Amino acid sequence: MKKIIAAVRAGLFVSLLVGLLAGLLAGLLVGCGGSGSTASTGQPTIKLTLGAYTTPREAYASLTPIFREQWKKETGQEVTFEESYQASGAQSRAIVEGFEADIAALSLEGDIDRIAKAGLISHDWKEAVPYNGMVSTSIVVIGMRPGNPKGIQGWADLAKPGVEVLTPNPKTSGGAQWNILALYGAARRGFVEGVPANDDAAAMEFLMAVLKNVSVMDKGARESITNFEKGIGDAIITYENEILVAQQQGQAYEYIIPRSTILIENPIAVVDTYVDKHGTRPAAEAFVKFLFTRQAQEVFAQHGLRSPDPEVATATASQYPPVEDLFTVAEFGGWTKIADSFFDDDGIYTQAIANVQSQ
Repeated sequence: MKKIIAAVRAGLFVSLLVGLLAGLLAGLLVGCGGSGSTASTGQPTIKLTLGAYTTPREAYASLTPIFREQWKKETGQEVTFEESYQASGAQSRAIVEGFEADIAALSLEGDIDRIAKAGLISHDWKEAVPYNGMVSTSIVVIGMRPGNPKGIQGWADLAKPGVEVLTPNPKTSGGAQWNILALYGAARRGFVEGVPANDDAAAMEFLMAVLKNVSVMDKGARESITNFEKGIGDAIITYENEILVAQQQGQAYEYIIPRSTILIENPIAVVDTYVDKHGTRPAAEAFVKFLFTRQAQEVFAQHGLRSPDPEVATATASQYPPVEDLFTVAEFGGWTKIADSFFDDDGIYTQAIANVQSQ
């Protein structure tokens, strides 16, 4: 107070007032832009928060700089990204519980639906972009140690005594749910040696036999592959792109595509409540649309993800071996039915793991 009085007496009150007003104006400009500091163009910097599942981390590390450059060129505005990666189910629940992601890029449709049911996504996210909102695809494969010392040739080998298997926890991981569906679906379709087709009981027995060999259930696919890198396990059930990214980084893994496996479809959506709160809708929607361009789809393909774009899929076909019997979630009636029939309290997986743990 004494300093202020002294300043007034010295004739500096006007200077203090001008400085205060300038500070308030700068604060208002930043607030109007959603978040971030004011760029040299005079426009506030936009910050987009991406809440994603773990496996496409490297792809987004390549994609976000491309979008930043394009957005700056088109609008004159700087955009930055805050990125969060964790298991898909855990990420979905975090967004519902208050993690203010502008964009959700998750492993499976059910995890986006959870956000929509919470009222945070109000638009038809499947109609907003091509391919029903599925920005990338992959398949469930089996990864092995160099030289394949256990001689693993297909799903049936994962049920043999003495084979230590890694797969994440379906309660937190979207990748783990894909793995369960791949195992059970391939068995039920008659593509697992020794398991008759269309026999639910036999498919359940096979699923239980594999689960008995699972030594570690991590919270997500990336944590699972990290444990595999540390020497845990003889085989890992995982996304094809996880193995391909690891190979790109120098890991000497081998992998096989089983005769029958499931098509993994990865959705993305703008989270309406949070983009409107942050004032980031134009940039968030532009980023999601950018991810469906040929340029972005080719980047996904460079990081081991199969493209839903037919042209890109054809152009990159040599990178991805074909699958003899590729099925989708339609085999089980879609994700709404899958949530009940496989993963609720009386679901196929829940019963199978409970039986294994009780033995």
